[in-house]
Formats: sequence, C-alpha cells, structure tokens
Amino acid sequence: MLDSNPRYSVREFHSAILPDDRRVSVYLPPQYLTEKERRFPVFYLQDGQNLFDGRTSYIAGRTWNAHTTADRLTEAGEIEPVILVGVANTGLRRMAEYTPTRDFKMGGGEGRSYGRLLIEELKPLIDRSYRTLPEAKETAIGGSSLGGLISLYLGFAHPEVFGKIAVMSPSIWWDHRSILNAITQQTTKPDLRIWLDIGTAEGARHVRDADMLERLLLKRGWTSGVDLSYVMAPGAIHEERAWSDRFGDVLRFLFPV
Repeated sequence: MLDSNPRYSVREFHSAILPDDRRVSVYLPPQYLTEKERRFPVFYLQDGQNLFDGRTSYIAGRTWNAHTTADRLTEAGEIEPVILVGVANTGLRRMAEYTPTRDFKMGGGEGRSYGRLLIEELKPLIDRSYRTLPEAKETAIGGSSLGGLISLYLGFAHPEVFGKIAVMSPSIWWDHRSILNAITQQTTKPDLRIWLDIGTAEGARHVRDADMLERLLLKRGWTSGVDLSYVMAPGAIHEERAWSDRFGDVLRFLFPV
C-alpha cells in the first residue's frame, strides 16, 4: 500500500507565484533507502494526482501506475533509478496553468508563471529535501494532453533546467498550434532528449499534429532513436490507461542504463 510505503510522501505546496496550493507527491527509487550517498535524477510530472493513487485520480482507480512501473524496471536493471515528482493540477485553473499562450476564445496563458513555480520554487525545494542530481541532463519534465503541451514548452524555454521531455498525447492544437511556431523561431537547437507519442484512436487531427511536431523536430536536428523517440500507439485513446501502458517505454528512453 502506498500509505505505508516509506518511499512515498505527499506534501501541500504553497506558491507565491500562483494562487492555488497544490499537492506534490514524491516517489523514491528502492536504492534511495539503501545507497545512502547516492544521488538520483528527477522526473517532474504534471497532473500528479493521476500518477500513483487511484483514490485521488481524475477517474477513480485509473492511474499511470508510475511507481510500480518504475520499481519493476529499476529492479530489472532496465532504467536508472529515478525520483518521480508528481505535481497535482488545481482543477479549474488547470487549463490556464498548462497553456503557454493566451487563446483568443479560450483564455489561458499562465504557463510562464507555472514554469516559474516549478523552476524557482518547487525544484529548489526538491533539491534541498532529497539527494538529487540537479543538472539539466538529469532532470526531466513530462505530462499528457495539456500537461504534455506545457512540458514541451518548458523544455524548450528552459533547456538549462530540463534536459529531457516526455510529451504524451500533447494538445498541440492550443492557440492555433502556437507551440510549433515557438519551436520554429528558436535560433539554436537546445540539448533536449524528447519522447513524443500519440494514440491512433485519439482523433485524426491530433495524430496529424503529432506528426507535424515530429517532422519539425527532425528538421531542426533531432535524430530518431538517438535524442528523439516518436511512438504512435495502435488503437490507444486519450486516457490514463493508455499513458500507463506507455510509461515504461518513456522511462526506458529518458533514463536508459
């Protein structure tokens, strides 16, 4: 049970940048308790209430099973042990915080402030509280849907902080695909390792958008199988179960042994 697992903790996090308090869940790898001098990479994940505990997930009982997947792959020697940090969304303000630009009809656009919360407030707290490897090459950010969009944006906006990105079923459609323009306008290729995926049953428009993003990344210098992995999951829809099914492959690509 998670409640009795010494490697799992939950804290209420107050931000001076954004108004709503939010829960932050931290799951430590098995080696954290046994290798007392060792430091570990960190994976920051959006929609944290959906990662570990079925009692807090958006749809009761449906989670990413992030902790059990990470434990299984770590114990099998398939990935580097990694600290998972789940940042819960704040419900009604989720769309605003997870969007980097303001859409004329839908609003939003508080993604920069949310990025400041992660970079200026939460990451320093995690680095003080745990034995982390704080460098960008050891720090990943990821999420799905709008969580994938904001992770993509923050990776490109702050490659000096986040060196790895998991972009799962991203909402590229937001604000007339403005994220693609933002990537196109960058003058240099940041040093980012990128996982990108989409389910083939998520809708033709969303599959097309993910294809567009992959082509753009390849054009900008990423290499498939080296610093970019693009997966089209046959028959997968836009839901926690599908992201749970792919999370192991995300970990294998971002944190290889």
